[in-house]
Amino acid sequence: MLQAHSLLWNYLWVGPNLLLLVLAWLLWHRKIYRRIPVFFVFAIVSALGDIAVFVADVTPSVSPVNFWRVDWAYLLTENLVKFVVIGEVFSQVLKPYPSVSHLGRIVVSGVGAVLVVLALLVAAFSPGDSSVHLISGAHLLEQIVFTVELGLILVIFLFGAYFHLAWDRLSFGILLGFGISSCGHLAGWAISANAAPSPHGRVLLDFLDMATHHICVLIWCYFLLIPKRTSIARPLSASGDAVESHKEHLEVWNQELERLLHQ
Repeated sequence: MLQAHSLLWNYLWVGPNLLLLVLAWLLWHRKIYRRIPVFFVFAIVSALGDIAVFVADVTPSVSPVNFWRVDWAYLLTENLVKFVVIGEVFSQVLKPYPSVSHLGRIVVSGVGAVLVVLALLVAAFSPGDSSVHLISGAHLLEQIVFTVELGLILVIFLFGAYFHLAWDRLSFGILLGFGISSCGHLAGWAISANAAPSPHGRVLLDFLDMATHHICVLIWCYFLLIPKRTSIARPLSASGDAVESHKEHLEVWNQELERLLHQ
């Protein structure tokens, strides 16, 4: 069962992508895509791209070189759209506060640049896992992307916690899925780089990576398709007062930043 190209292997590779396409269709059907248009594009691009890689993998007429070329094209396209999604989510959360949003973009851009430099340094000094540059380069690209992605998501959550931002369900679910995906992939990479697993051990790590992706797709389905439960109306509690206080605090921050920017 836990073998490459077994029934479970094929399901974990193809199944989540078919589910992602269904999610994209439901987002379109329910008009939810209007609120998260870039994630809607990401769902389609990611699913179709990964299915194309699977088809290239199981088609005997596709040479190994052409398979890795397909994989490179998929990685570059998916990851480009992914970073645009992260930016879109952050912008939507800060949309009511333009001055705080401007500060947030500066912080995220600066941290992102530092993360890219650090990730490139790590990749430069990391031993390649293959003598074929096309293969080792694809793996290093994944490590760089997931390192930067996880760092950006942590910064965004910390920024939101500091300013007591109210996360909407869609934005939180999207970032949560990306964060779990990054953690799972980087954990597998750390084990592969330090434990020198056997070929079967690498297959098990691939199973872990695909299963994590499946979980992330289920998380997106839950947060994007299932509405938040509403409770019976009741008098404003202490927590409600705290929420209002946080909003007022954020409004003050926004006004002060706007005043400084226009001086």
